[in-house]
Amino acid sequence: MKFSVCTILLLLLCFTTLSYSQSRQIHPLKGIVMDQMTREYVSNATITLTTKANTSSGEPDPKAFSKMTKTNELGQFTFLNIPDGSYTLSVSYVGFVSQSLNISVPSTIHNQPLSIALQAAPVQLSEVTVSSIHAHDQQIISSLDIKLRPITNSQEILRMVPGLFIGQHAGGGKAEQIFLRGFDLDHGTDIRLTVDGMPVNMVSHAHGQGYADLHFVIPELVENVDFKKGPYHTAKGNFTTAGWVDFHTQNVLEKSLVKLEVGQYNTYRAVGAFNMLGQKMRQQGHSAYLASEYSYSDSYFDNPQHFKRFNLLGKYQGKLSEATQLLVTASTFYSKWNHSGQIPDRAVASGLIDFYGSIDPTEGGETSRTNVNAEFTTATPGGSLIKNQFFYSNYNFELYSNFTFFLKDTVNGDQIRQKEGRNLFGYNGSFQKTYYLGSTQWISTLGASYRQDLTQNSELSHTKNRTETLERLQYGDVNELNAGLYIDELVHISPKWTVNAGVRIDYFRDQYTDLLQNPVTTKQANGTIVSPKLNFYYTPNSRFQFYLNTGKGFHSNDTRVVVPQNGKQILPAAYGSDLGMIVKPFPKLLINAALWYLWLDQEFVYVGDEGVIEPSGKSRRQGIDVSVRYQLTRSLYADVDLNTARPRAIGELAGQNYLPLAPTFTTTGGLSLTGQKGFSGSLRYRYMGNRPANEDNSIVAKGYFVTDLQANYTKPTYAVGLSVQNLFNTRWKETQFATESRLKGEATSVDEIHFTPGTPFFARLSLTYFLK
Repeated sequence: MKFSVCTILLLLLCFTTLSYSQSRQIHPLKGIVMDQMTREYVSNATITLTTKANTSSGEPDPKAFSKMTKTNELGQFTFLNIPDGSYTLSVSYVGFVSQSLNISVPSTIHNQPLSIALQAAPVQLSEVTVSSIHAHDQQIISSLDIKLRPITNSQEILRMVPGLFIGQHAGGGKAEQIFLRGFDLDHGTDIRLTVDGMPVNMVSHAHGQGYADLHFVIPELVENVDFKKGPYHTAKGNFTTAGWVDFHTQNVLEKSLVKLEVGQYNTYRAVGAFNMLGQKMRQQGHSAYLASEYSYSDSYFDNPQHFKRFNLLGKYQGKLSEATQLLVTASTFYSKWNHSGQIPDRAVASGLIDFYGSIDPTEGGETSRTNVNAEFTTATPGGSLIKNQFFYSNYNFELYSNFTFFLKDTVNGDQIRQKEGRNLFGYNGSFQKTYYLGSTQWISTLGASYRQDLTQNSELSHTKNRTETLERLQYGDVNELNAGLYIDELVHISPKWTVNAGVRIDYFRDQYTDLLQNPVTTKQANGTIVSPKLNFYYTPNSRFQFYLNTGKGFHSNDTRVVVPQNGKQILPAAYGSDLGMIVKPFPKLLINAALWYLWLDQEFVYVGDEGVIEPSGKSRRQGIDVSVRYQLTRSLYADVDLNTARPRAIGELAGQNYLPLAPTFTTTGGLSLTGQKGFSGSLRYRYMGNRPANEDNSIVAKGYFVTDLQANYTKPTYAVGLSVQNLFNTRWKETQFATESRLKGEATSVDEIHFTPGTPFFARLSLTYFLK
């Protein structure tokens, strides 16, 4: 009897399912989203599909639903298993007019993807929603800021990361010193910087581990900036401890342009960007442009910088097929300058030099970088996404510095030369598949990366007057290989819950050939590190999101440190966690707040008398980040970022455990005006509080408060701009170090603050002409 009843029930279930499938078929719904003006694909647009069908009784139909997804890098989206019926399809993305379409399935689709063109529009904060579908990669702050603030230079774009500060201490051509989350990151040791996925950080660099020079980026070509604080993304490997930042340059140039700038201190700049293909080719999915930049400035120092920079970039985007896109970028960059270096407080106080003077006027540098970057993106018929990227860079660097003056050599001085030539090449690839298990959506990613750095004649030498080599201190070749694999799962459990879990494994092989040894010697070391990640997101509605990020990251050590130690401490780990929330309590107010913690296996410490960074002990940092964006009127926005940190060395006595130059409190903010009868601009401030300059806080790096102004007037064929740095002409110290030095004629050395003065009032005018 039991068998008979089960059999009958099973037959009834099969019959019911068959009847329903015959009466109400299910279909895939596919589409593609692009920019109406440029015909460029719009990735990460939010797509929502809803039905409001009612039963005859007026009660909600239990089959009614709302589904959400986002576009991939080819602007594509897919909904699977959509029953016959009438729906509303909504498309939204920051900086574009949202669209809602009434569609019917299957008559609307006709087995062809929907084609949706979005029109650019001023940002309205009321239209921004907190989305569960973007939970792990949602960067509302970045998207808003890049749309609202005028772009003046690549450094300013880096400052768009909330809480990130930069400082220049060796002329306009050297990479900036970076500060974030209680870190003095030097020039990039604990932050991963990329441009269009191509690495910027240089391993085992002549000047410092992770040295990241962004001056090969032409700021007018930057379209967006992605960032994340902490070591929580599986695809990000080396240097991802404090966080990562990825610049994206424009794939399609909206308008050709010529821009001229002139400013104080003999400052001149010219930029040109030109479309190379016509509108007809653009409609067919092909575009190409060529852009160039030349800058010259003597700057505000008593010793003129004679700073020169040249950039040339070409980019091609082509649709190889309906499912494959090719991006090829080639660029070259060259810069040369003099600089005034870091000067001691006592030299200014005694009147020996002016606040903008120098002790060694022969300091300076020269650098160049040539890049080729090819990216292939393919969508398979099954909806998977395959990405392959190949990159190559040829890089040269030479820098003359004098940190301690006459501390070691009382006759010739302590000037040093740091120099290298480098070939860098590598590969990034990933396979991403989206599938459904019941009501859950799974996005699985398998990725691989490979990078090899080959340096020639990496050098540290004692020099005089930038012309005479007195002694070679280090001289050799570096061969460093980094190969990585990762797997990542992003699971949308429900419209409210999202979980991300992943793990990556990185292998390093370090080889150093010491050219000073006789005979020449070559030594190797290797190491492997596994980095797991686990992240949770809860989005109860479109106004609230709560998240817990956890993960392990790392920074590699310099090959010249690793090899002599036989590979010990080659890959010191970092363990981090963020507990935060994104809140939109009112339509025009957005808040992002987080409590964070970061523990490092190994710290890097600046050694002033050597002008180098050395590995040190363990450290712990914890703090609070708060970012607020508020729309005052239709055209006026206000923003503020508040960041606190408590950085401490582990295992040291209380009062002796400060981390030198690590910021403890920073804040930035301002007002931004956009789209008001052609007028736009911003008034912004940045403040860094006092911070310890040495381990016992007996020497203090003084804080500063600086205000900048940008004003633009734009018409369809031209734009006029005024940029003012340090609007109120504040005297401030941009970078500071506790350094032991001796001036010529001094009997003993002095340990005190050495600094680079910050920019005084500095005004520049620009005129841009847009070509048809």
